[in-house]
Amino acid sequence: MANLKVTLVKSTIGSIPKHRKTVTALGLNKIGKTVELPDNAATRGMIQQVRHLVKVEEA
Repeated sequence: MANLKVTLVKSTIGSIPKHRKTVTALGLNKIGKTVELPDNAATRGMIQQVRHLVKVEEA
């Protein structure tokens, strides 16, 4: 199964609380931080919710 590289590119200041919690749950806490996550439906759904804050690449 493939992985996704997710990078936080925009601040969560001013975002709704649900989006802040989603970004934290993805393991992102600072702008520029990158994490590798499994490519599954749950991860894709979380990324879809905060797509305006993150950059996604195939790993």
